[in-house]
Amino acid sequence: MARAFLADHAGSEALRAASEGGLGHDAEVWKRIGGELGWPSLIVPEAEGGLGLGFVELAALLETTGEVLLCSPLFATVALGANVLLAAGDEAQRGALLPGIAEGHSIVTLAHAEAAGRWDADGVGATCERRGDAFVLRGAKRHVVDGHCADHLLVSARAPGSAGEAGVSLFVVPADAPGLTRRALPTMDRTRRLATVELDGVEVPASARLGEEGGAWPALSLALDRATVALAAEQLGGAQRCLDLAVAYAKERVQFGRPIGSFQAVKHQCADMMVHVESARSAAYWAACIAADGGSELPEAASMAKAWCSDAFFACAAICLQIHGGVGFTWEYDVHLYLKRARSSATLLGDASFHRERVARRIGL
Repeated sequence: MARAFLADHAGSEALRAASEGGLGHDAEVWKRIGGELGWPSLIVPEAEGGLGLGFVELAALLETTGEVLLCSPLFATVALGANVLLAAGDEAQRGALLPGIAEGHSIVTLAHAEAAGRWDADGVGATCERRGDAFVLRGAKRHVVDGHCADHLLVSARAPGSAGEAGVSLFVVPADAPGLTRRALPTMDRTRRLATVELDGVEVPASARLGEEGGAWPALSLALDRATVALAAEQLGGAQRCLDLAVAYAKERVQFGRPIGSFQAVKHQCADMMVHVESARSAAYWAACIAADGGSELPEAASMAKAWCSDAFFACAAICLQIHGGVGFTWEYDVHLYLKRARSSATLLGDASFHRERVARRIGL
């Protein structure tokens, strides 16, 4: 069903039109995704109006959207927004926000990374200072996925003077809160919009805090691991499409009187891509199963899946470009769009080196 819808509404021409628009996505397509297909409700519990499914189902959907580089706030709202609310929010907070997400009426995203580009607790530099029954937020967030069009932002901040995992809190901040400014960033990958968010004395009530004051990192870390698995599945879809594009072109491009796919060198390249894709699929779905079951090995599984799928997607995009030759980086062909998404997704939520080091530390190396 997803592939049929995307074939009609997220093809090559629609992708270019959406990526060049001011929102970075087609508002009408997003409305149909929420209102008719119910994709934003996938992991939302039935009690909050969702489908109540898990991360394996989310991985399957995001693999499909990754195949077409879908321009929509789906990843931001589900893999980041709803996911963080499920991990850190209380019953009242989930009841206030999740139904709107499930219906496709509300775009919610996570504002966590800052100028250093770190996704661990040490990367949180924004501060939250208690003022009576409210908190005052100051700082700046970078690389906020769809932050320019979100209705609510889930902002991480720390108590002044705290360090590491201690003192980190999470807050629900309306996009129109006084003192909050946001700006879409010019990025290499136009198929996924990122924004910068400035917090200049933004005051939010204590009820906007998700979880305990200063104790949000365990829940946020869990949500980031789940989001990392979701991103790995999306990268898998992009790698698969690069393989499909390369094989199709190798069959139709004729050189020296025969299709280039008949040459052994090209066959070897396609075979290498196939190995990348199938191993990435195993890593992504293994991690998704652990996320769905709540396994304690999720941090290691998420990091291994992200590191492998990041490398696999970029390798497949690069080989696909080589098989296409000079035309691969022209506007008329989609290959360059996949190469750009592969590079941007490789750094989102931490690059392969970050995740490999994380695994090494966790296993005592």
